[in-house]
This record gives sequence, C-alpha cells and structure tokens, in this order.
Amino acid sequence: MVNDTAVGPVPAELLSWIPPVMLLLSLGAAMAIFPLREDRVRLRTTVNIGAAVLKIALVVVLVPAVIIAGLQPEFAVPFLPGIDLVLRVDRLSLFFAALSSFLWLLTTVYAVGYLEGKPSRSRFFGFFSLCVTATVGISFSGNLVTFLIFYELLTVVTYPLVAHWGTPKALHAARIYLRYALGGGLAVLIGVVWLTIYAGPVDFAEGGAEGVTELARHSPGVAALIFALLVGGMAVKAALFPLHGWLPGAMVAPAPVSALLHAVAVVKAGVFGIVRVVDDVYGIHVASELGVLTPLLIVACFTILYGSYQALRQEDLKKRLAYSTVSQVSYVVVGISLVTLAGTTGGVVHLVHQGLMKITLFFCAGLFAEVLGITKLSQMHGLGRRMPWTSAAFTVGAFGMIGLPVTAGFVSKWMLGLGALESEHPWVVGVLIASSLLNAMYFLPVVYRMWFREPADPDASPVTPEDGSAAGSATSTAGSEDDSAAESEDGTPAASDSNTATSDGSTAARPGATVVVREPASLLVPTVITAAASVFVGLAASLEFAPLQIARQIAEGVLG
Repeated sequence: MVNDTAVGPVPAELLSWIPPVMLLLSLGAAMAIFPLREDRVRLRTTVNIGAAVLKIALVVVLVPAVIIAGLQPEFAVPFLPGIDLVLRVDRLSLFFAALSSFLWLLTTVYAVGYLEGKPSRSRFFGFFSLCVTATVGISFSGNLVTFLIFYELLTVVTYPLVAHWGTPKALHAARIYLRYALGGGLAVLIGVVWLTIYAGPVDFAEGGAEGVTELARHSPGVAALIFALLVGGMAVKAALFPLHGWLPGAMVAPAPVSALLHAVAVVKAGVFGIVRVVDDVYGIHVASELGVLTPLLIVACFTILYGSYQALRQEDLKKRLAYSTVSQVSYVVVGISLVTLAGTTGGVVHLVHQGLMKITLFFCAGLFAEVLGITKLSQMHGLGRRMPWTSAAFTVGAFGMIGLPVTAGFVSKWMLGLGALESEHPWVVGVLIASSLLNAMYFLPVVYRMWFREPADPDASPVTPEDGSAAGSATSTAGSEDDSAAESEDGTPAASDSNTATSDGSTAARPGATVVVREPASLLVPTVITAAASVFVGLAASLEFAPLQIARQIAEGVLG
C-alpha cells in the first residue's frame, strides 16, 4: 500500500484505486459496446476512444508516484483462503501498462477506420475492449494467481478476434491458436498450483519471492521443474521455438488484430510473463544458480535465428512480419538471461521498442492491403511513389528492426551487445550480428522495391492472395463499400479509388503514369505517430523518462 502523503495532484491513498479503475474502464466499455447496433458508429467510437484516453491519463497520474517516488500502489481483495487477488503498480508493470495504453489508443483509431462499413463491429470492439481488460490485469498483477487469471482470460477473449472474419481459414487459424494457448495455459496453471503448494502464495518482488528462494535452496530440482512449466507455458504466447506455430497462421485476422497480437497483447503478455517469472518470482540470481537461464538463453538465441530465416522465406508480407516477431521478441528473453545490468536493461526496453516498431509495420501492411489490395512482396514495386507516407513509415520500422542508428532497435541491440560482452556468454554478440544481417536481408529488398523499382502497371490485374480472394487495385478511403470491388487479403471487400477509377471500374491513368493514391487519415495518422515514436525513443534515449532510463531503473532493482 502507499502512505498518506500526496504525490503530485493525487492523494497517495487514492492511487491504489487507479489499477481497478483502469480495469473497470475497459470492462465497462466492452459491456457498453456489445449490445450496440451496427449503425451506432459515433457512440461506439466515442466509448472506445474515450476509455483509451482516460487510461492514458491514469497512467500519467501514476508516473510521479511510481517512477519518481518509488511507491507501489496496491489494491487487494480476498480470493481463496490465504490468497488475495492483488493489483500492484511497480516500475515494470507501469512500463508495460504505459506501452499497452498508448498503443491501444492508436490501434483503436486505426481499427475504427479499418473496419468502417464492415460487419460485426460491435462484436469486434467488445472483445477488443475485453482484450484491453485482460492486458491491463496482466500488467498490474501483484502475484502469480492474479496473473494466471488474467493470462487465461486473454486467451479466451482473443480467440473471437482471430476468428473475426468467420471464413474457414480464419476459423482454422483461431482453433490452432486456441489449442496452443490452452496447452500453454495448462502448463502455467500446473506450475502456479505446484509452486503455491511448496512456497505458499507467491507475490512478485524485485529479486524474487522469499518462499521461492527457500524452495530453490532446499529442493533445487523441484524449483527447476516448476520454472520449466511456468516459462514453457508462457513461451507459447511469447512464440519461442518450437511453440511458435500458431502465430503465422493467425495473420489471417484483421490488420488491427495482427498489430494487437504482436505489439501489445498476446505475444507481449507471454514475454512479459517470462520476465516476471525470472526477475520477480525466482529472482535472476536464484534462477542463475539453478542453471535454468543458460538453456533459456540458448532457446531464445536459436529462436532469433530461426525466426529470421523463416521470415526470409516468406512471400506474404504479414507472414514475413509474423516470423520477424518470432525472432524479435526473443531479444527480451536473451536480455534477461544474460544476468548483467546492460543485458537486462536491453531486454526490458525492447518490450517497448519492439512494440513501437512492429505495430508500425503491421499498420503499414494493413494500409497496403486496404488501399491497394497488396499483400505480397512481388506487388510492392513503386509503393513509395503511390503511397509515400505509408512507405516512409514502413521504411522507418524496417530500419529499426535491422538496428540502424537513431532508431529504437539500435538502442536495444546496443545494450544487448554490451550485456553479452559483460556476461559469461560473449558468443551472443555473434547471434545479434547474424540476426541483424538476416533482418537486413528480408527488409532491405522490400524497401528497395518500394522506392527504387517502377510501379506495377496500373492496368494490370491484381494478384490473387493465398486465400484465393482477389486483391483490390486501389481505394480512396477505408470503409467505402462496393459490391463489385475486389476482396482484400482477409476476404472483406476492398473499395475502389475515386481518384484513379472511372465509373465502370477501369483505371483512369495514362499508360506508364504513377498515380498517388489517397491514404485514409484514420489509418495513416496512427501509423505515422508510431513510426515517429520509434525514432524519438532512439534519439531521446538519454532523457530522464525515456524508456531506456526506466528500463535501467528496473534492471537495477532486479539485480540488486
């Protein structure tokens, strides 16, 4: 709990109520949205964006108390005998909550534009808000039992989002996701119950829970096995090899859901859970003494290289980005497994940096598909001339993933490299270098095609995506509907471009001319903001409240 002094404009005793209020905001938004008719667009949008803005405001209120004053506001209610449901705000939880709140606002704006005129929007945004609820609960969980409840809730409420289009392909992908996620959740459940039996209720604490430390001292084999269950179960959502198989198939979901899975919710929840187990359940020193971090490091390094290699082999843009996520998220696991200040800092800060870069790339992929029906790399020639702002944002995100200077990705990889050199595993530097080279191999050709190749013939027939639907050739605004229009990669109608199409649907462009299409503001503005943010956090890494500095504070607390 907090003391009775005021921290900033809010009395300290009221800070403890902020976590449950943030949960209720998202939950209340979901309950308000589900019964709305499809034509209640303005009300649904107001509820969505209003709740997202209020969550950001509450995160800002928490910053002085948690980051500056070092307080940990806590809200607890009885649950089981001897076990409470605990919502607690520490630096790590606020770090993750700030990322999810900021990106959720932008994803909401993007989703409103992306789904305009499409069916089942109330259902989509209702489950979307429930997904926010689960992610906020994961962020602020103060003990393992609370974490488990919200972690499993996240699995249930994301299933309808993956299956949203209702096509056979979407339903198949959602079933695969559910099988993986429930299997991983079962492993986490067994681990939590077993650890609670041996060590009592396990609260998250910097340096590890006291009962777990005692267990590791007296029964190291049991402690190591429980660690494997917990981390192995969370590795499903974190997409560590070989438990990553659900992720590429889930790209059949709408573009906002793809962004959600990779940058904000599911994948991040998995890797955030691994960080919690290593740093705040076992403690990084206890985990190192048990010998469980080196195997985890090896798996993460292999996943980095495997994901990059598989990304290189993909022709579908979203699948290439999906395998890139498999690779990039493992950087976080590498960082916390190095047991160094720089490494832990690099791993923790990559939670934010990867989120900004990857959501930018998925926003761009959604724009390419929605505006021009483009889903394949072979269709991306000359996009820099046709969709300059989106192409520029994609380029920024790609450069960040490679790790070029001034981007967020460079800062993460620099810290991870320093951490590797300071650790007992300097060979990890070779993995980071190889990964960057592979990143360049699968991103730079795409950037080259966009900016230095001639645009495809505007009169050519669109390429057919893998799901068999025809890709649209151009649109003007997200959400305009035309029964004669072609379908986008998700099977939904792609609208026609009023600037480039005549009344009979033919392209009104001179032979060889490059037509600049209109990029819908509701989709473009969030994309440009996240791209700019991924550069800003790299340039401003030394500022007091930059993600890197907060990550360093978290790492210092973890390492003692």
